[in-house]
Amino acid sequence: MNEAPKPPEGIQGPMKAMSPGVVDFLFRQLVAGEPPEDTQWRREGPVLAEQTPGAELARRLSETDLASLTPLELFEYVRASQRLVAWAEQLKERAVAHYCAEEPARAPKPA
Repeated sequence: MNEAPKPPEGIQGPMKAMSPGVVDFLFRQLVAGEPPEDTQWRREGPVLAEQTPGAELARRLSETDLASLTPLELFEYVRASQRLVAWAEQLKERAVAHYCAEEPARAPKPA
């Protein structure tokens, strides 16, 4: 009758945000005396935090495996996504301003 309470399913606390792949990567970095950041990103080009908004940033974000990111990398991913959204919003605003500034004479004539 006095059963011990069952622990909740899954991992709780800070480890909940880390996939097994991330934990394995961080452990290997610690053992090797390397920094916890993935330095391979720097060798392949600018890190997401330094990538200018545009098509290349959109491609990199879409190809990123979110489950493999460390919490710091995930934070940088979100910030890069926000920069991309702001950039796209500026493009839209410029297009709307251009559309609204066109002369009525350019409008198609009814048949």
